[in-house]
Amino acid sequence: MIKVENVTKKYGNFVAVENISFDIEEGEIVGFLGKNGAGKTTTMNMITGYIEPTQGRIEIDGYDMNKKPKKAKKQIGYMPEGVPIYNDLTVKEFVNYMADLKGVKREHKKEEVQKVIKETGLTDVQNTLNRHLSRGYKQRVSMAGALVGNPKVLILDEPTVGLDPQQVKQIRDLIKSLRKNHTVLLSSHILSEVSQICEKVIIIDKGNILAIDTPKNLEDKVSNKNILTVTVEDTKDNINEVVNKIDNIKDIKLISENSDGTKQYTIFAKDDKDIRKEISETFAKNEITILELKKTEATLEDAFLQLINNYSKEDDDKSNKKNKLNEDKQEVIKEIKTKSDKKIIEKQDEEGGKK
Repeated sequence: MIKVENVTKKYGNFVAVENISFDIEEGEIVGFLGKNGAGKTTTMNMITGYIEPTQGRIEIDGYDMNKKPKKAKKQIGYMPEGVPIYNDLTVKEFVNYMADLKGVKREHKKEEVQKVIKETGLTDVQNTLNRHLSRGYKQRVSMAGALVGNPKVLILDEPTVGLDPQQVKQIRDLIKSLRKNHTVLLSSHILSEVSQICEKVIIIDKGNILAIDTPKNLEDKVSNKNILTVTVEDTKDNINEVVNKIDNIKDIKLISENSDGTKQYTIFAKDDKDIRKEISETFAKNEITILELKKTEATLEDAFLQLINNYSKEDDDKSNKKNKLNEDKQEVIKEIKTKSDKKIIEKQDEEGGKK
């Protein structure tokens, strides 16, 4: 449904996006993740046809954005960040206006407008001026503007930013319901939301794609199976002595002391062994009551940060090598120049001696 192939975007000498490629299949909800300045908005603007790539090609439902821009754009509904809606229009007037912009046929417009107003939960406020709506309802109005005309592809830029938890859940449920009839690409800084909504994520940094995978696979890649979290009641305060009796424990660290007298620890196991049974039996024998024992699970945020940090380190190493090569090159040039200057001086001295 969305095909991005070897796309680069340059502004002068600055490379905002460098040779990226990815495919999004019909009916998928895909998260597009990256730090500020990573290239997310530039990429989304190229997909929507707002800006042209310096090189590469973008297809929307088989239509080349460069060769058939009108047909490609007709397949797209775009919800920009910042909720840019007209405050002096009612909800219905705004959605009607968006339907006109998208060329919805007159005989179908009334039905189409009412359909998306219902889908986005705006029926009760459809005659209210946008200026009187809460932030959550304004997000819904912006979503309705993207949905009207029944586009096959929806591009959502930060759809839950600035919302309270209840509003976030409402928008999240709405986005989930869209997969029946639409392909969705959304960007967000709220990674827990992306993990719950999206079946696939694309991570970009410094204009380069770092990963394309499911949230679970990314989480599993950074998950450390050797780390456990345990909450205990240890009236004799002898846990450090007891853990020394378990050979497969590498280290233990106190995380918190709770108001009810219990304590929470992180336990680091040796190798890749499951030591939960051994811990349970040993603690029970030594009168330490376990209230909770679980493996520490990685999150999408952990995966995101690790990928970004690893890439930054690799990028820094490349820059340092490049700088070292340049320094070595300058030293060689300097040495050649010194030798050359020395030969010229010697030759001049030799000629002067002959005279």
